Amino acid sequence: MKPSVQTSSAERLGQRLGRLWRGYLGQERKVSGWLVAQGLPAGVAKAVLLLVKLLALGALLYVAFWLALLLVFALVAASAARNADWETPEPEWTNGTAGFGLYTHDGHRIDPHVSDDD
Repeated sequence: MKPSVQTSSAERLGQRLGRLWRGYLGQERKVSGWLVAQGLPAGVAKAVLLLVKLLALGALLYVAFWLALLLVFALVAASAARNADWETPEPEWTNGTAGFGLYTHDGHRIDPHVSDDD
């Protein structure tokens, strides 16, 4: 006698998706039947359902586009932040507006100096 084989998680997922799909198709048939019962021709009912599906697909693509754009923006910002030089440069000795001395990166002299030496 053959031992019972356990179903894998992929197989269980496939079975669930199949049941969901069959349930969706049943609901679609109910809606189509309801539209026909309301007086719409069968072809128009199918077209309405197709239009609803296309609108839902368009909405999903619209949202996916903006989420992808947001993700790209976040990646570019993260890359720019990673490559940015966050440290201020060290003061250096150079000739500036107040003569030779120790200046910061934005041009301010920071060493004490005697004005008679100028």
